[in-house]
Amino acid sequence: MSQIDPMKKRLTRITCAEHVTPFLKQEVEALGYEIQEEDHVAVHVGANLEDCMRLNLHLRTAHHTFWLLSRFRCPSLNALAKQASAFPWEDLIDNDSYFTITSNIEHHSIDNSMYPNLLLKDMIVDRIKDKTGQRPDTGPDRSCVVIHLVWKNDRAWIYLNTNGVRLSDRGYRKIPHDAPMRETLAAAVLMAMGYDGTTPLINPMCGSGTLAIEAALIAAGRAPGLLRNNASSLHTALDIDDLYIAMRQEAKKSTPPNPSGTTKPIIATDFDPRAIEASRKNAMTAGVEHLIDFECCDFAETYIPDEPGHVIFNPEYGLRLGETDELKADYARIGDFFKNQCKGSTGHVFTGSRALSHEIGLKTSARHIFYNAQIECRLLSYELYQGTRKETRPS
Repeated sequence: MSQIDPMKKRLTRITCAEHVTPFLKQEVEALGYEIQEEDHVAVHVGANLEDCMRLNLHLRTAHHTFWLLSRFRCPSLNALAKQASAFPWEDLIDNDSYFTITSNIEHHSIDNSMYPNLLLKDMIVDRIKDKTGQRPDTGPDRSCVVIHLVWKNDRAWIYLNTNGVRLSDRGYRKIPHDAPMRETLAAAVLMAMGYDGTTPLINPMCGSGTLAIEAALIAAGRAPGLLRNNASSLHTALDIDDLYIAMRQEAKKSTPPNPSGTTKPIIATDFDPRAIEASRKNAMTAGVEHLIDFECCDFAETYIPDEPGHVIFNPEYGLRLGETDELKADYARIGDFFKNQCKGSTGHVFTGSRALSHEIGLKTSARHIFYNAQIECRLLSYELYQGTRKETRPS
């Protein structure tokens, strides 16, 4: 009988990008889970493997869901070896399967994380071979069982990475364009904007279409995890395959957020025909092409519906020498476009250049910090009033 119960609630760490935690927390709580702990890149909940699979299907801003297997005091490599060899790995990993080790090491005695990884791998293999007479294969492939080690100071945690490959790898971006935004970041940006699928979404300079596609998934009420058909936890010795199949079938019963049941316009434009072609094909792969109106044009020619909505730009940042001056005119034109053609809507610019953002020439109503790769970026929001803003005076 297995010593590992997949239905047992264990502390589960759900990770995300820096500055995305508030939006991840919002998603997790909306799914009915209570946050037990949180830090700048993760939230923790009590969850069993069924919960983990549900979270992986529905979360839009998460990177990984780690299900705790063991935690212990770990002052040295010897302590790691002792604890790892005592865990019943034969109940988790079949002796004819494959697994990989990932880690996050912050310990004064370790200057190369590869050695703890190798040690943990050897302890797992030796334990399984000793108990079953055969050893599993190992390597870097994260599409099978993924064991994750966290070792900080004198404490260690060993997790099952329940998804394996990043949740941000939705699977629809088959044709990337220049510097595409990660899918989970796009979802967080949309949440920070206040977009929930009940208003129009206009995305000039759409690039490979990630913002528009993530908006369409939200508007359709479609679980982002349905675009993936694999998970690390499915390759374990635990009997959860039928549960996962049933859960996917249930998740396919999408519930659009718009009460009328009709989706609001989502418009994506770009002056580059290659970008529109990439966006259209990516949307087709995601199954939301019918929800997005694509057009190849200069952004100033983008159609803006009469109904107030959100207009989101993700222009170039001008990171290379000499590019900033070239882009000043584009940012000034974005400001003019907001003022002249988007009155009544909310405008947003996601940029990694504070200098260029000043060229927009409008007062921001909100700012959110994000990181796009290693670049500190800001989502700048602008309330674009019809006519003169009216102020309510106290009686």
